[in-house]
Parts: sequence; structure tokens; C-alpha cells
Amino acid sequence: MSRRFLIALLILAPMSLSAQVSSDRIVNAAAEPQNWLTYNGAYNGQRHSALKQITAANAKNLELKWVFQAQNLGTFQATPLVVDGIIYTTQAPNDVVALDARTGRVFWIYRYPLPAEIRICCGQVNRGLAILGDTLYMGTIDANLLALDAKNGKPIWKTKVADNALGYALTVAPLVVKDKIIVGVAGGEYGIRGFMAAFDAKTGKEVWRFKIIPEPGEKGNDTWAGNSWEHGGGSVWVTGAYDPTLNLTYWGTGNPGPDWNPDLRKGDNLYSDSVIALDADTGQLKWHFQFTPNDAYDYDSVQVPVLVDGNWEGKPRKLMYWANRNGFFYVLDRADGKFLFGKPFVKLNWASGLDANGRPIQTPQPPGAETFPGLAGGTNWFSPSYNPRTGLFYVSAWENYRNVFEKTQQEYQAGRQYTAGRGGNPIPTAPNIPTLRRGPINTWTEAQGTGVVIAIDPKTGNHEWRYPMTDVTDSGILTTDSDLVITGGREGHFHVLDARAGQLLWKTSLGGPISSGPMTYAVDGKQYIAVNAGNSMFVFGLREN
Repeated sequence: MSRRFLIALLILAPMSLSAQVSSDRIVNAAAEPQNWLTYNGAYNGQRHSALKQITAANAKNLELKWVFQAQNLGTFQATPLVVDGIIYTTQAPNDVVALDARTGRVFWIYRYPLPAEIRICCGQVNRGLAILGDTLYMGTIDANLLALDAKNGKPIWKTKVADNALGYALTVAPLVVKDKIIVGVAGGEYGIRGFMAAFDAKTGKEVWRFKIIPEPGEKGNDTWAGNSWEHGGGSVWVTGAYDPTLNLTYWGTGNPGPDWNPDLRKGDNLYSDSVIALDADTGQLKWHFQFTPNDAYDYDSVQVPVLVDGNWEGKPRKLMYWANRNGFFYVLDRADGKFLFGKPFVKLNWASGLDANGRPIQTPQPPGAETFPGLAGGTNWFSPSYNPRTGLFYVSAWENYRNVFEKTQQEYQAGRQYTAGRGGNPIPTAPNIPTLRRGPINTWTEAQGTGVVIAIDPKTGNHEWRYPMTDVTDSGILTTDSDLVITGGREGHFHVLDARAGQLLWKTSLGGPISSGPMTYAVDGKQYIAVNAGNSMFVFGLREN
């Protein structure tokens, strides 16, 4: 293998790199909290760890243990996997790295050769890997799925999923279910026609495909006027969840295309802005729930489905919690998709509420008026968390954030962005509002609102507590059995909060925006917390006296 593609930085490793992660291990991931075996830590999407060595009492003793400096200045959005003392992660755009989880020592780096021209709307990012057996799986921004040997990073197979020349891409961390690798395609801003697909883990051969935007003769196509379905968007760029008992895998889907002119695609536009429940063996749609029909605001529903087994109105029920980009918090029955509850968790004015079936009662604002929430939504792709000890749902949100949405006429052209309007720049609420710069891309103004961590009681939708920030936040959230909430923000601050009351326990500045989900693991009986900020991964542990 050429050094261009594979750099073996260290030959002798202090531990074996022979990871063997069976599908049963992933199903029972909660039983080995020292590891982090899938994007959200477990199939249920809760981002909760049973580790509790780091507590509210000793969080003040956290110190930096090591840093991995990515060799790329792209946004570091991946959540690493940890398997028996080895970290596997991706650095932008499509490099895979194996590290010693105790010291940060690099074992190997695989560099994926990208073509000179890439069509992707929102940055050359990758959100991470999947593992099965001793094989790692990564989607690429030129729309390929890749299998690598976890021992040395050597490629095993590569499968073309879609055509990047048309705007298709893979930015999602794959999901392993049994012997299949499941991914969804990004590229909604290019007028793609979104789909989910499953591939054989050993061969890379496609096993099934579900078309998020149905064609004539398929259920749901009648929700698209004329031929608008042909470029209907419905992308996927955040990893879904899986219920082994029901054998259903759940994925959130993106906005319809074009983004901002619903007149060009009249109808509800299924299955955009929805959660879809698919049979994991066949890809057959079992149920769906659409959050924002005929979306005019780019409210992608690509948030993580959070699965909880609990009681609802006094009866045991398989629940799904969902804080949506459109500003509503939802509770659904994940067995059949029935709407159980919904309530705004941030300020919104595009709808006056939800009807008995959870359908929004839309209140479009006049041309030129501000719409709440704005383009980035009340929350976005960053991962929430659920703590079964507190019974609370934790989400990073943008409060008092608004945009002016404008629609234009546009015809689809292959390989060009297809938005038919714009979300508009945030409008300052007073003259001469200062702009705080956060690097060459990220800026903040008062009209963008402020970042906040919200603890929601899922039974009532009420805020149990709020932890406000100055700038908005793109950080995911981690909770632990020691009742900690661990998160960050675009200001570069890394926070540890009390999960029950929201008080700040410890904070440090990492010098760059945090745009990924923190995670935790343990090696040799010592707990660590890993988080990406800027283009580096920082790993913290308790100070040793």
C-alpha cells in the first residue's frame, strides 16, 4: 500500500490492535461502558454512559491528558469509537486514525484520496466510523462506502453508493445492524433524491435500498406535485437508531428540494422532514412521522432519534424522544409511530401549535418578516442526550434565533445547488450590533440568538433548567451515571454541568469551536472524556495525586 494512502506511524503497539466487535457486543453496548462501540454509544441514541468515576465532587480535578492535532483544518465533527483501549476516529475530510486511548499515540493513519472536484454544500466533514468484527466502515464525501482493516488501516473493499457529480455525498457515520452497514446520502441542496441503503459487511454489496423520495407507483409520491419528486432532496447526514426487539432502524430525513420555495413542490413532500422506521433486514418502511410538511424553512429532521423504554400515561410503552430543528419537542410511540405529545422548546412563530395528530398548524410570516426559529433551527444535527437516572432529555439549542426567508424561481440543473431562495442573514435587532468573530466562517450577532443547554421533562415538555451561553452552540451532549452533563459551545468553552440542577461544575477553554458530541471511555480503570474543538481532539481525565 502506497504511503500516499496509508501511513504506519508506529510499528510496535503497547496493546493488540485486533478488535473483534460482534453485533451482539453492539446490541449490549451498555454492558461495557468502558468502550464506545457506535456513533451514539449505543443503539438507543441516548448518549449516556454508566461510567461514574468522574463526579460532581471531583470534576474540578479534571486535567488535560493528551491532544491529537488533526492534519487538516476542516471542521472536526466526528465522534470517535473506542474498542478495548484503541480509539478510531476520522479527521476531515476522509482520513481514518487509530490511537492509543491512554496516551494519544498514533498507530496508523489511512488517507483516502479524494478527486480534485467535490460537490458538497456544507463543508468537507465526516462524522465518524462504524466497526464490526475487526473491520472499520467509513462513508466518503464523494459518495463511496469504504471498509478498512482495523489492525492496520488497509482497505478491504470500496463500494460506490451514488454519484458525487450530481451532489450526492456521505457525511454520516454508518450504523452496523447485524451483518449490514446502513448509510443515508447527503446532498439535499443539489436537488438529489435521497435514499437509505444497507450493504453486506463482508463484501460491500448492496442488500436493500429505501427511496426517501418515492417515485410514481410508490406510496407517498402523490404528495409531490408533477415531477417535483425527481429532485426532492430528503438527505440524511446524522446516524440513526435501532431497536433490536422490534428490528426497526430509525432515521431522520432532511428538507425537501428546492429548499425555500414550496410553490415548486406543492404537497406534503413525503418522506422529507420525517422520521422513518425501516425493517432492518429488508429496508421496508414500517411507519413514518412527518414533522414539517411542505417545509419552506429548511428544517431538516436529521436529529438523533432517542429511544426510551418507559411509562406513558401509566402504561409501559416504547417511546421515542425528538427535539426537532423546527422548534418542537416530540414524543412518539416507536412501535407504530403514533404521536403522543409535542410542545415548543424554543421561541417559534412559523406554527401556532400541533393538532391532535402532531401536524403543525402553520402560520407563515409575511414577506420580509422574521421567522422563528431561523435557518439553523431551534437545534440541529448535534446530538442530545437522555439520562435514565434523572428522566430528563438534554439538548443544545439556539434561543431567540430568527431569519427572513425568501423564495425565488429556479430550474434544476445537474450538479448545481438547487435552493430557489435563501434563508437570509440574521437581521440585527438594533443598529450597530457588534459582531464577535469566531474564525473565518463562524460569526455571532444578537439576531442569531444565544446558545443554551435545556433540560426537558419529556412528560410535560417543561424546562427543568437552562444553562445559557453567549454565542450559539453546535456541541452535542453526553450524560453519565454520576449525573453529569458534558457539553461545549462555539465559543470554545468545554463545560461539565450538574445534570439535576444545571449548575456549572467545571469549565475550560479549548481555543476552538466545539462541533461534535463529547464521549467517555475507560482504560485500566481510569475514566476519560474526549471532545473535539477546532481541529484537535482533547482528552481529559482526573488529576493523579
